[in-house]
Amino acid sequence: MSKITKLIVGATLALGAGLSVLAWAPLESLADPARDSSRAERAAAEGTHFFRMLEEGRSLDRPFPEKVGVMGEFDPNLYELGKALFFDPLLSGDNKTSCAHCHHPNMGFADGRETSMGFGGEGVGPEREGGVALARNTPTLWNAVYSHRQFWDGRAADLAEQAAGPITDPKEMGQDPDELVEELLAIPEYKSFFERVFGEGGVSFENVTRAIAAFEEQLTTQSSRFDLYAKGDRAALSDSERRGLAVFRSLKTRCFECHNLPTFANPEFKVIGVPPREGEEPDLGRGLVAGEAYNHAFKVPTLRNVELTAPYMHNGTLETLEDVIDFYADGGGRGRDFDLPQIDDKIRRFDLSWSERQDLVAFLRALTDESWLPDPPIGLLSGLKPVAYSRSSAPEPKGPSRPASDKAVGAPVIHTVRPGESIQAAVDAAKPGDTIEVHAGVYSETVLFDIDDVTLRGVPDGEERPLLDGLGELSDAIIGSGRGLTIEGFDLANFTANGVMLNLSQELTMRDLRAYNTGLYGLYPVESIGVLVEGCEVTGARDAGIYVGQCKDVVVRNCVATGNVTGIEIENCVDALVEGNRVSDNAGGLLVFLLPNNPSKVSVGCLLRDNVVTENNHVNFADEGAMVGNVPSGTGVLILGADDVEVTSNVISGNKTCGVAVLSLSHLVRKKKAGGIDVDPWPDRVWVHDNELSGNGFNPDQQALDLGLPGSDLLWDVSGEGNSWGEPGVASTPPLLPAPEWGEGRRRFFRRVWRAVGA
Repeated sequence: MSKITKLIVGATLALGAGLSVLAWAPLESLADPARDSSRAERAAAEGTHFFRMLEEGRSLDRPFPEKVGVMGEFDPNLYELGKALFFDPLLSGDNKTSCAHCHHPNMGFADGRETSMGFGGEGVGPEREGGVALARNTPTLWNAVYSHRQFWDGRAADLAEQAAGPITDPKEMGQDPDELVEELLAIPEYKSFFERVFGEGGVSFENVTRAIAAFEEQLTTQSSRFDLYAKGDRAALSDSERRGLAVFRSLKTRCFECHNLPTFANPEFKVIGVPPREGEEPDLGRGLVAGEAYNHAFKVPTLRNVELTAPYMHNGTLETLEDVIDFYADGGGRGRDFDLPQIDDKIRRFDLSWSERQDLVAFLRALTDESWLPDPPIGLLSGLKPVAYSRSSAPEPKGPSRPASDKAVGAPVIHTVRPGESIQAAVDAAKPGDTIEVHAGVYSETVLFDIDDVTLRGVPDGEERPLLDGLGELSDAIIGSGRGLTIEGFDLANFTANGVMLNLSQELTMRDLRAYNTGLYGLYPVESIGVLVEGCEVTGARDAGIYVGQCKDVVVRNCVATGNVTGIEIENCVDALVEGNRVSDNAGGLLVFLLPNNPSKVSVGCLLRDNVVTENNHVNFADEGAMVGNVPSGTGVLILGADDVEVTSNVISGNKTCGVAVLSLSHLVRKKKAGGIDVDPWPDRVWVHDNELSGNGFNPDQQALDLGLPGSDLLWDVSGEGNSWGEPGVASTPPLLPAPEWGEGRRRFFRRVWRAVGA
């Protein structure tokens, strides 16, 4: 007997047994045992921070996060002391190995080896030999100060704690802290230097690590050619690099979803399935530090200066950037006979043409910037010999090819594009305030759109409209970022990843777009503020026809979504209005989701009204491993883990599994994820009322039945708090649902019944 069925039986019996007996039981005794209020508070705080960052940023030019564990205001003396210590082999037990031996300035502050070589080693880089072979690849120090944790497994909280690890590890530098202090005190120049920085008695192991951290804090890279492009110099990237940026941001590769701007890193620990080196046992990674829930998860590294830090991955098994791309294209570990059950759902197989692959590599190389590479030390206070390196390999970044102010000169212009001409060329020529009018005809190109305050408008010729046709080969029709963008009046067809994908943007309008068979998604605004999608039609998407994710202030209205895996999906958003849409013949109709392991940790404030949601009984044809593949066919409206959702005045009929389902996240997130669920999974304060519900739940999908969820007009798993229904005379599971007028005592009783018969 399923939990829901037991609930129906138990509730019927218990309601007749006397309401008042349990009405005033302590609320905490009735709370779901898995409920974690601190997790909800953390998620809310992270959500607030995330959307504040979106509001402060401009398109691709995002503000860098705060540095982690900084030593205070920049002190040139502390920096110079840290630099001296960083290069001094005195810090090792045999006086042969410095920090710089494994974090070499000319090797991207890595060492060029598959895995590091520690104590007793001679030489630097791939030629280093004779020492202890370590298990992991050397991470770069570039921008390490922005990492929320240090080491591949995150075992150190900041750079100072990280510095202590290798110095004292017998396999790495093998130094005893007390002996190091004695050696430093024996060198008058060092003793004087420490006292100048820290005061009398300043020589201590703690101050050694503080000084090294102060030096490493300054190893930042923020002035690559990509950064110039993000600031408005559109000529800073070559055509190939710009195409590579489009591939990087495409839903085909999904690179941007884990390597977030501006650090091109991520605070999460991800399982991607890199196989162990031949003859070695799998490395449990973060699991060795934080427990089994994190087994095989590793920190997402920065991609800045990535061309300098080969070989790649935590064990150095991928030699080139091309190898890394091939690994992900194979589906990560799924394609390497290391298909761990908790591989991140964003790791999916994809196909790239030879030119797309080359373009992506070109873009990754455009992230290189060594303008803050420090000058080599002239000599060491210990008298030992530092590793040799040259600053000549670090040219200053190229300056803007034209003044950024050129973009704003002159009155607004209308750029006209006709068949046989390039839409991209018109976009490149546009400046803020301009309009690009594309006349009816067929255009086969991907349009990269990184400019503010521009309208891209299709101009029809009778019934004919401009068509962007991907020919089944191109990834995306339109992709980019911007502020104050309007895209309207186009047909989009035959792309492999997405119709329109815009991220890191503000005040976006997608209007009167018709997307057919555009791959994973039809329209995909993500990580943006102020999104309007209206009057659009989408069909044939292998994920969501219209997907709005990690956004704030959203309106989706008067759209039609048919024949997709899901029609309209609002995921991890704040303040969304979904109204007047027609959604039919999808596997799932309207979805309001809160999913884990995304930049936004909250889904709050969505109003679904005046929509027609009928006969969403299409087979679920999502890609293998996709989260949306868990949506049962025949789902009308699904509220999953989201809070403060109102569903009213909708027509919801003929959906074979359910009309409106309000569920906890656990039902769809069945695959184990690294670290578990990092959001509050319970739907709270959902209000479903005054809808026209009929003929739902007549033949529930087997996926729903396997989860213990029977068919019904209204379906609730009795999770969350403050949820209410106002749908008299409608079939529901359970047969009694809380109404707004229910007091706390009655709600407590209802939950007690659930605990008694449903646990």
